[in-house]
Amino acid sequence: MEMTEQTQPEAVEGRRERKRRQTRERIEQAAMSLFLERGFDATTIEEITEAADVSKRSFFDYFPSKEEVVVAWQDAFADRLMAAIAARPSGESPVRAVEEALIDTVMASAADERTLALGELIHCTPTLRARDQLKYAKLEQKLTEALIAREGSDQEIRARMRLLSMIVIGALRIGGELWRQRAADVSMEVFARETFRELWKMLAEFGDQAKV
Repeated sequence: MEMTEQTQPEAVEGRRERKRRQTRERIEQAAMSLFLERGFDATTIEEITEAADVSKRSFFDYFPSKEEVVVAWQDAFADRLMAAIAARPSGESPVRAVEEALIDTVMASAADERTLALGELIHCTPTLRARDQLKYAKLEQKLTEALIAREGSDQEIRARMRLLSMIVIGALRIGGELWRQRAADVSMEVFARETFRELWKMLAEFGDQAKV
Protein backbone atom coordinates (compact mmCIF):
# COMPACT_ATOMS: atom_id res chain seq x y z
CA MET A 1 0.00 0.00 0.00
CA GLU A 2 2.82 2.37 0.94
CA MET A 3 4.55 1.73 -2.40
CA THR A 4 1.36 2.50 -4.30
CA GLU A 5 0.91 5.80 -2.48
CA GLN A 6 4.50 6.81 -3.26
CA THR A 7 4.32 6.00 -6.96
CA GLN A 8 0.84 7.33 -7.67
CA PRO A 9 1.79 11.07 -7.79
CA GLU A 10 4.57 10.30 -10.28
CA ALA A 11 2.12 8.37 -12.49
CA VAL A 12 -0.41 11.23 -12.37
CA GLU A 13 2.32 13.76 -13.25
CA GLY A 14 3.44 11.53 -16.11
CA ARG A 15 -0.04 11.45 -17.59
CA ARG A 16 -0.37 15.20 -17.24
CA GLU A 17 2.91 15.85 -19.02
CA ARG A 18 2.03 13.37 -21.74
CA LYS A 19 -1.31 15.08 -22.28
CA ARG A 20 0.39 18.47 -22.57
CA ARG A 21 2.90 17.11 -25.05
CA GLN A 22 0.16 15.53 -27.14
CA THR A 23 -1.85 18.75 -27.14
CA ARG A 24 1.19 20.77 -28.19
CA GLU A 25 1.96 18.31 -30.98
CA ARG A 26 -1.66 18.39 -32.15
CA ILE A 27 -1.55 22.18 -32.38
CA GLU A 28 1.78 22.05 -34.25
CA GLN A 29 0.53 19.47 -36.73
CA ALA A 30 -2.75 21.31 -37.35
CA ALA A 31 -0.97 24.62 -37.81
CA MET A 32 1.66 23.23 -40.18
CA SER A 33 -0.98 21.49 -42.30
CA LEU A 34 -2.91 24.75 -42.64
CA PHE A 35 0.21 26.81 -43.32
CA LEU A 36 1.28 24.49 -46.12
CA GLU A 37 -2.23 24.24 -47.55
CA ARG A 38 -3.33 27.88 -47.37
CA GLY A 39 -0.18 29.87 -46.70
CA PHE A 40 1.05 31.33 -43.43
CA ASP A 41 -0.54 34.78 -43.69
CA ALA A 42 -3.91 33.39 -44.81
CA THR A 43 -4.17 31.04 -41.83
CA THR A 44 -5.77 32.40 -38.67
CA ILE A 45 -5.29 31.25 -35.11
CA GLU A 46 -9.01 30.50 -34.95
CA GLU A 47 -8.64 28.09 -37.86
CA ILE A 48 -5.69 26.40 -36.15
CA THR A 49 -7.57 25.94 -32.88
CA GLU A 50 -10.59 24.54 -34.69
CA ALA A 51 -8.45 22.05 -36.63
CA ALA A 52 -6.60 21.04 -33.44
CA ASP A 53 -9.83 20.90 -31.42
CA VAL A 54 -8.50 23.21 -28.70
CA SER A 55 -9.56 26.58 -27.37
CA LYS A 56 -7.86 29.82 -28.34
CA ARG A 57 -6.70 30.12 -24.74
CA SER A 58 -5.07 26.69 -25.01
CA PHE A 59 -3.23 27.78 -28.14
CA PHE A 60 -1.71 30.73 -26.30
CA ASP A 61 -0.76 28.48 -23.39
CA TYR A 62 1.70 26.83 -25.76
CA PHE A 63 2.49 29.45 -28.39
CA PRO A 64 2.43 33.25 -28.08
CA SER A 65 1.93 33.67 -31.84
CA LYS A 66 1.63 31.84 -35.15
CA GLU A 67 5.30 32.53 -35.81
CA GLU A 68 6.29 30.61 -32.69
CA VAL A 69 4.72 27.45 -34.08
CA VAL A 70 7.17 27.61 -36.99
CA VAL A 71 10.03 28.42 -34.60
CA ALA A 72 9.16 25.37 -32.48
CA TRP A 73 9.20 23.21 -35.60
CA GLN A 74 12.66 24.57 -36.47
CA ASP A 75 13.95 23.98 -32.92
CA ALA A 76 13.56 20.26 -33.50
CA PHE A 77 16.42 20.48 -36.03
CA ALA A 78 18.73 21.94 -33.37
CA ASP A 79 17.75 19.17 -30.94
CA ARG A 80 18.49 16.49 -33.55
CA LEU A 81 21.83 18.12 -34.36
CA MET A 82 22.86 18.13 -30.69
CA ALA A 83 21.91 14.46 -30.38
CA ALA A 84 23.89 13.63 -33.53
CA ILE A 85 26.98 15.40 -32.14
CA ALA A 86 26.70 13.48 -28.88
CA ALA A 87 26.44 10.19 -30.78
CA ARG A 88 29.70 10.66 -32.74
CA PRO A 89 32.72 8.49 -31.70
CA SER A 90 34.64 10.00 -28.79
CA GLY A 91 38.02 9.85 -30.56
CA GLU A 92 36.77 11.70 -33.62
CA SER A 93 38.00 15.24 -34.26
CA PRO A 94 35.43 17.98 -33.63
CA VAL A 95 35.66 19.06 -37.28
CA ARG A 96 34.83 15.57 -38.51
CA ALA A 97 32.13 15.15 -35.87
CA VAL A 98 30.44 18.40 -36.88
CA GLU A 99 30.53 17.58 -40.59
CA GLU A 100 29.09 14.09 -40.21
CA ALA A 101 26.51 15.09 -37.60
CA LEU A 102 25.28 18.03 -39.63
CA ILE A 103 25.02 15.99 -42.84
CA ASP A 104 23.14 13.24 -40.99
CA THR A 105 20.75 15.79 -39.49
CA VAL A 106 20.17 17.56 -42.79
CA MET A 107 19.52 14.25 -44.55
CA ALA A 108 17.08 13.14 -41.85
CA SER A 109 15.22 16.43 -42.13
CA ALA A 110 15.19 16.24 -45.93
CA ALA A 111 13.51 12.84 -45.72
CA ASP A 112 10.47 14.62 -44.24
CA GLU A 113 8.57 16.24 -47.11
CA ARG A 114 6.92 18.62 -44.68
CA THR A 115 10.28 19.99 -43.60
CA LEU A 116 11.23 20.73 -47.20
CA ALA A 117 7.85 22.34 -47.81
CA LEU A 118 8.29 24.40 -44.65
CA GLY A 119 11.62 25.69 -45.96
CA GLU A 120 9.93 26.87 -49.14
CA LEU A 121 7.07 28.41 -47.16
CA ILE A 122 9.53 30.40 -45.06
CA HIS A 123 11.44 31.50 -48.15
CA CYS A 124 8.24 32.77 -49.77
CA THR A 125 6.78 34.47 -46.68
CA PRO A 126 8.43 37.82 -45.76
CA THR A 127 7.23 37.64 -42.14
CA LEU A 128 8.81 34.24 -41.62
CA ARG A 129 11.89 34.97 -43.69
CA ALA A 130 12.79 37.91 -41.45
CA ARG A 131 12.44 35.79 -38.31
CA ASP A 132 14.24 32.87 -39.92
CA GLN A 133 17.58 34.60 -39.39
CA LEU A 134 17.20 34.02 -35.65
CA LYS A 135 17.26 30.28 -36.33
CA TYR A 136 20.94 30.41 -37.20
CA ALA A 137 21.86 32.20 -33.98
CA LYS A 138 20.03 29.49 -32.01
CA LEU A 139 21.71 26.74 -34.03
CA GLU A 140 25.11 28.27 -33.40
CA GLN A 141 24.48 28.39 -29.66
CA LYS A 142 23.15 24.82 -29.52
CA LEU A 143 26.02 23.47 -31.62
CA THR A 144 28.54 25.23 -29.39
CA GLU A 145 26.93 23.69 -26.30
CA ALA A 146 27.02 20.21 -27.86
CA LEU A 147 30.68 20.56 -28.85
CA ILE A 148 31.73 21.86 -25.43
CA ALA A 149 29.92 18.96 -23.76
CA ARG A 150 31.88 16.63 -26.02
CA GLU A 151 35.32 18.27 -26.07
CA GLY A 152 35.62 19.95 -22.67
CA SER A 153 34.84 23.30 -21.12
CA ASP A 154 38.13 25.06 -20.41
CA GLN A 155 38.41 28.59 -21.79
CA GLU A 156 40.53 27.77 -24.85
CA ILE A 157 38.32 24.87 -25.93
CA ARG A 158 35.17 26.94 -25.45
CA ALA A 159 36.59 29.66 -27.69
CA ARG A 160 37.63 27.17 -30.37
CA MET A 161 34.29 25.36 -30.34
CA ARG A 162 32.40 28.64 -30.54
CA LEU A 163 34.47 29.68 -33.54
CA LEU A 164 33.93 26.30 -35.21
CA SER A 165 30.19 26.63 -34.65
CA MET A 166 30.13 30.11 -36.16
CA ILE A 167 31.97 28.89 -39.26
CA VAL A 168 29.84 25.79 -39.76
CA ILE A 169 26.49 27.50 -39.22
CA GLY A 170 27.58 30.29 -41.54
CA ALA A 171 28.34 27.65 -44.17
CA LEU A 172 24.93 26.04 -43.52
CA ARG A 173 23.25 29.38 -44.09
CA ILE A 174 25.06 30.01 -47.37
CA GLY A 175 24.63 26.39 -48.41
CA GLY A 176 20.88 26.66 -47.98
CA GLU A 177 20.82 29.62 -50.35
CA LEU A 178 23.02 27.87 -52.91
CA TRP A 179 20.92 24.70 -52.70
CA ARG A 180 18.05 26.51 -54.39
CA GLN A 181 20.37 27.32 -57.32
CA ARG A 182 21.79 23.81 -57.66
CA ALA A 183 21.66 21.55 -60.70
CA ALA A 184 18.53 19.42 -60.57
CA ASP A 185 20.43 16.12 -60.63
CA VAL A 186 22.62 16.81 -57.57
CA SER A 187 21.67 14.91 -54.43
CA MET A 188 21.53 16.72 -51.11
CA GLU A 189 24.24 14.55 -49.54
CA VAL A 190 26.64 15.11 -52.45
CA PHE A 191 25.91 18.82 -52.33
CA ALA A 192 26.50 18.95 -48.55
CA ARG A 193 29.80 17.10 -48.76
CA GLU A 194 31.01 19.31 -51.60
CA THR A 195 30.05 22.37 -49.57
CA PHE A 196 32.12 21.16 -46.61
CA ARG A 197 35.03 20.27 -48.86
CA GLU A 198 35.03 23.79 -50.30
CA LEU A 199 34.67 25.28 -46.80
CA TRP A 200 37.75 23.54 -45.40
CA LYS A 201 39.71 24.34 -48.58
CA MET A 202 38.84 28.03 -48.40
CA LEU A 203 39.73 28.25 -44.72
CA ALA A 204 43.13 26.70 -45.46
CA GLU A 205 43.65 29.19 -48.28
CA PHE A 206 42.72 32.09 -46.04
CA GLY A 207 45.27 30.84 -43.52
CA ASP A 208 47.96 30.70 -46.18
CA GLN A 209 47.10 34.24 -47.32
CA ALA A 210 47.43 35.50 -43.75
CA LYS A 211 51.05 34.29 -43.68
CA VAL A 212 52.03 36.38 -46.70
